Amino acid sequence: MARYPGLSSEAFRHPLDRQAEQALRSVPGFDLLATKFVEFFSERPQYIYNLGNYVQVGPRQYSTLYQMFRDCVASLDVSPEPVLFVAQSPVVNSYSLGKEKPYVVVNSGLLDLLDEAQIKTVLAHELGHIKCEHTVLILMGIWMGQMITAISEATLGLGQLVSTGVLLAFYEWRRKAELSADRAALLVMDELEIVQTTMMQVAGGSHKFRHELSLLEFNRQGEQYQSLDSDNLNQVYKFLLYNDLLSMLSHPFPVERLTFLAEWSRSEELAQIQRGNYSPSREGAVDVSPTDTVADLQQQIRDLQAEIDRIKGLK
Repeated sequence: MARYPGLSSEAFRHPLDRQAEQALRSVPGFDLLATKFVEFFSERPQYIYNLGNYVQVGPRQYSTLYQMFRDCVASLDVSPEPVLFVAQSPVVNSYSLGKEKPYVVVNSGLLDLLDEAQIKTVLAHELGHIKCEHTVLILMGIWMGQMITAISEATLGLGQLVSTGVLLAFYEWRRKAELSADRAALLVMDELEIVQTTMMQVAGGSHKFRHELSLLEFNRQGEQYQSLDSDNLNQVYKFLLYNDLLSMLSHPFPVERLTFLAEWSRSEELAQIQRGNYSPSREGAVDVSPTDTVADLQQQIRDLQAEIDRIKGLK
């Protein structure tokens, strides 16, 4: 397994991830919601919940899985080492959250479906999110979705205008963040076919019929999907599918992820990282400071919130 001591996330972070995060942080209302998130949210309750409900992986608990996880942690040079939990669920899924106490949760259904190389791919992907510091924004987005109704009611519907715009920007960033995590998985596994096969299995794999799955056919399916863009109406449908407020998609379609990753696998950028030619610094990081225009809009949002608070105080 490849190792990248001193690796910075900026070495492999997808440019669309950077751009989408910049756009998210520039949306009017983001600062307001971020302030409320920091004020009211603590990651400790979720950690306690995990400790009380899931199985914590360690040297004497899922020892094989623990060693696989530690190999991935060492490969990407993730510090501090996150905690790994296994949740009892047939849904093939995994996620990573937390900043002070980062953790990864994998469902038992995922462990039952995938082989060891594919499980490593998933672990490396989730560690990629932690390495890129995605987890705080992801947690904020989850909180924000839960709070939208409450905000709207408390502000006579005015808060909906703020929160909906931020929510749309959040999910756009969330999908682009997956592309960076996919790159982390490729760095660790060092074999495109393993990562793509894992994506195919998660998309629609079957333990019983796995011998009948074809990565070649799945890639052809991706080409067919990309060809739909020749019709403008199909592009509209794609946009609507991704941005339906009732069923926001947090991940790009699997066939799209295959295409992005295949392109990067042939890039000189990846070749340089594999040779050890990367900087441990954060040079090249996008400046996400608001522009003057956006800052003015954000001030208007803060003024609006102050007026709402004043009105509520008169009740």
